[in-house]
Amino acid sequence: MRIKSWFYGLSFRSRVWFTIVLLITLAVSANGTISYFIAAKVVQKNAFRLSEDTINKTAQVVDQRLRNITVSMMSLTMSDSFKEMMDDVASANTSRYYQHLTLLQKVFSQFSFYDSYIQSILIATPIGDFYPMTSIRLTNQSFYESDMYQQAKIEKRPFWVPRHEDAFFSNREQVISLVLSTIGEIPNQDYNVYIIVNVKENDLLRLIADNQDTTEPGLSYMFINEEGQEIVRSPLYAATDAKWRSSFLERLYSDQNGYFFYPLNGNESLINYARLEVGGNWILLGVQSKERLLAQVNGIKRSTLYALSGCLLLSLFVSNGLTRLLLKPLYKLQELMRRVERNDLNVRYASPYRDEVAQVGLRFNRMLDEIKRLIQDVTDGETEKRKAEIKALTAQMDPHFLYNTLNTIYCKSELGANDDVNDMILSLAHMFQLGLSNGRDWVTLEDEITHMKMYLAIQHKCYDTLFDYRLDIGSGVNLSSTVLKILLQPLVENAIIHGFQNIQNGGHIEIAIHAEAAQLVLSVKDNGCGMDIEEVYRNMRQAATSNKGYALSNIAHRLQLYYGEQARMDLYSEPGCGAEVVLRLPVTEGGVADD
Repeated sequence: MRIKSWFYGLSFRSRVWFTIVLLITLAVSANGTISYFIAAKVVQKNAFRLSEDTINKTAQVVDQRLRNITVSMMSLTMSDSFKEMMDDVASANTSRYYQHLTLLQKVFSQFSFYDSYIQSILIATPIGDFYPMTSIRLTNQSFYESDMYQQAKIEKRPFWVPRHEDAFFSNREQVISLVLSTIGEIPNQDYNVYIIVNVKENDLLRLIADNQDTTEPGLSYMFINEEGQEIVRSPLYAATDAKWRSSFLERLYSDQNGYFFYPLNGNESLINYARLEVGGNWILLGVQSKERLLAQVNGIKRSTLYALSGCLLLSLFVSNGLTRLLLKPLYKLQELMRRVERNDLNVRYASPYRDEVAQVGLRFNRMLDEIKRLIQDVTDGETEKRKAEIKALTAQMDPHFLYNTLNTIYCKSELGANDDVNDMILSLAHMFQLGLSNGRDWVTLEDEITHMKMYLAIQHKCYDTLFDYRLDIGSGVNLSSTVLKILLQPLVENAIIHGFQNIQNGGHIEIAIHAEAAQLVLSVKDNGCGMDIEEVYRNMRQAATSNKGYALSNIAHRLQLYYGEQARMDLYSEPGCGAEVVLRLPVTEGGVADD
């Protein structure tokens, strides 16, 4: 009753002031509390996600590094020196052991140069061990007497061995090892040859540390397998007892990756884990203290309390004109929203206040930042998709002529035509060198013409009397201009394979290159059987998968992806009267950056 009487006794202005203060107090308190829980939840979720992304990224980097080493060792078996050594292993010929040891030194040096993580390589064979001469081999430890050999006979596939002391070389360092068996030329014959690659434990530790996110304070790593054995050393893991390890490992069997909280050395910790593909059952774990991980949430709590206190104090002094002051920033925010509706995403809300409207404005800013990020992600995704599609189209160029070329080389070699064999091999090597072009998508026009000439030289050796050709380069053509690689050779190949498929001799190809206005015009014309242009265009629109006309469809698609509307392909033909393909490209002077 006293409070009621006191309230009735106040003036109307005081009652309005008191009511506004009370409402503001309740509103600000409720808004601050809700904002805190929302922000805390978002921050906690983002912290978990960032920690999980960090461990997944690190696992991918380690996985990729180990996979590269495996692929490198498989490519070693394709070297001529290795194949010659395998021939002697198959025949148990030990007379050329030192010759093979010498020849393999260059191969070992190349792999050690291109991959610094490879510490040492050992090739164990029944006729002797092969290894880099820069490494000192321990002769008292044979691979065939080791546990690795017993495991290799069981695994029958490449596998990695967790940290152990190097038993084959004098440095005796802690390493992890890749063991893989090789396959010879004779099927179903066990050559009993193994390649052992040692990677220093410290290098793997450095690789993991180099990929640690600097925004993740207190993040520690453990690298183990499902049996609890360490792949590389971890002081944190070594400090735990066996009972803890047993219960801890049970939590890692549920999925390929994930996270959970677990008490570690008396502290509640966030455990993120990701399985590696290369190691089979290897698991990379990231350990972070929950208290340090959620330190930002505590900061938000303090910031929220400070904001609430400030707003409550402000409400005691601000009552008159409160509606006007509140509506003014709302009008400002409304104007910003109208600008956003007109696709202006660069606007941002700014306010000197820290009230509810300011909080909404800050969230509005975050929303705009997120929209811009999503738009950028979509743009980047489309760019990456385009790059992948371009690479796939380039890689799909039909290499069947390579088989015919190799067969022809073999036949001419059997017939003793060594000059032809040498010319074809050199042309083929030069052609592939120009075609690969160090992974670049753009080459000079001169290199593109040379690539085509090498192909024609090879085809002349394969089909002595089938065709001849004439190359005409206009005076205004700049051979240093850059063009999309592998354009002319598929057109010439299409003329030989499809245009001359029904004749034995008399074929003629005219290749013309000239400048026309701001365009570079490439033309390939033959006197073959011709083609049905409408059918070719229809197959190109329907993305035909048959070999007929595939080169034209591939080139047209690549032109569209690289040049867009600036380039086009024109076809001219009548059945039985030959065909002509004309490419019109924009002139590009100088170098072009790779995509």
